[in-house]
Amino acid sequence: MPRPQRTSRILDKGQLRILKLKAIDPQLNFGNDRSLSTLATQIDQLNAKLNDYNDTIATLDTAKQEIDQMERDMGDLLDQLLNGVSGKYGSDSREYEMAGGTRKSDRVRKSAQSRTKNGGVKLATAGSH
Repeated sequence: MPRPQRTSRILDKGQLRILKLKAIDPQLNFGNDRSLSTLATQIDQLNAKLNDYNDTIATLDTAKQEIDQMERDMGDLLDQLLNGVSGKYGSDSREYEMAGGTRKSDRVRKSAQSRTKNGGVKLATAGSH
C-alpha cells in the first residue's frame, strides 16, 4: 500500500492569503522581512520542499514494490530448487535435508487420538449403566 502524499494546510493558507494581500497592495511591505515578496519566497520554498518530499515517498514506494517482487521471485526459486532436490534425491534423503528441507521420516505426525476435541477420551454412552 503506497504511503499517502503529504499536503500542507499552512501552504494552502499562505497561497490564499497572498492573493488577498495582493488585492490590497501588490507591493505590501511592513519592514523587517514582513512583505509579500518574503511570503512568496517562503511559499515557493515550502512548495518545492513538499514536492521533493512527495517525490521521495514515491521513489521509496517504488523501491519497496521492487524489493517485494524480488523477494517473491527468490522465494519461488528457493521452492523450485528444494523441489528439484526432492525430485532427484527424494524427500526422505540426506540431500533434501542438507538443502534445508525436513525429511519425510523426521516429520512428527499427530495421531488421530490427539486430534479429537477431548483428547481421545470417549464419553460414556447413556445405555451403559
